Amino acid sequence: MTNLRTLYDQMISDGTLRPDPAQEAVIPEFDRIRTALMQPVKKGFFRKAPEPPKGLYLWGGVGRGKSMLMDLFVQNLENIPARRVHFHAFMQEIHAAMHEVRKTGVDDAIAPVAADVAASVRLLAFDEMQITDITDAMIVGRLFEALFAAGVVVITTSNRIPDDLYKHGLNRDLFLPFIELIKDRMVTHELISPTDYRQDRLAGSPVYFTPVNADSRAQMDAVWRDLTGGEAGPLTLQVKGRDVVIPMFRNGVGRARFHALCGQPLGPADYLALAEAVRVLMLDDIPTLGRSNFNEAKRFVTLIDALYEARVRLICSAAATPEMLYLEGEGTFEFERTASRLREMQSEDWISG
Repeated sequence: MTNLRTLYDQMISDGTLRPDPAQEAVIPEFDRIRTALMQPVKKGFFRKAPEPPKGLYLWGGVGRGKSMLMDLFVQNLENIPARRVHFHAFMQEIHAAMHEVRKTGVDDAIAPVAADVAASVRLLAFDEMQITDITDAMIVGRLFEALFAAGVVVITTSNRIPDDLYKHGLNRDLFLPFIELIKDRMVTHELISPTDYRQDRLAGSPVYFTPVNADSRAQMDAVWRDLTGGEAGPLTLQVKGRDVVIPMFRNGVGRARFHALCGQPLGPADYLALAEAVRVLMLDDIPTLGRSNFNEAKRFVTLIDALYEARVRLICSAAATPEMLYLEGEGTFEFERTASRLREMQSEDWISG
């Protein structure tokens, strides 16, 4: 089993990565965890298992390499049972599992669900820990307390310092013990890098492809592979009791066709949740808009507003340039603002502006 320091140095040598002092500064934390996990788990009445190591809460700006380092670490753990999953997707699984357990009549659904998770892994690696849902906030403390007690080690990335999790959330006082639990059982490390590698990969590259044809689809696919490695799964967001599905998602990058997001009866709350969950959205096959698809056009305007306010990077393929997307029917005047935002969102300095 190769440690992360060696792997990182090899990738610098072959040109896959370039040296980044901020990334290098956190590598000892990963290798500390690796060394502890390599210790054999002693079994028997008179053998006490070693105390599990503290986990790692790695936070910082988007595109700094947090997920890349975590993925590289998990992919090279070999025989150590580990799972890498987006935090929001994990919590959706927990809610579903608790729902099933409650059908058996148990009073406490968290305990058996946590026990099942702990039985399958020694390490959980979460991408993008963020908590915006009160149902998550109310169970996450007891869930993680049970996981830690069972010896599960947790590594997570986040864009927020622990003290800012669930900030301004409803009944936040009940959530504060979870923040203290994180501080006690995980090392908090800020990755302070001046380089946004995600933006670097997009620098100088178009992010708005028109018209929609085989060439633009191929270019969208190429961007997707560059940002995610081509691997992805769906991400389901629960908003006011309904599911909002991002068909393809990995490392903060979501991808969907226009119809999946704007051809469905979604509203502002759904698009706000989407904008909170992704840092880059790739939207395929935006059609021309007008009287024939007025409802879809209205939803598209709402989606763009949500992405714009949340400073989400939009990469899309469209039937026409922004100014030529909506040429007839009610709403043409209002769409001028959307066209202006679409044009502004194409600029290289928009995210940092």
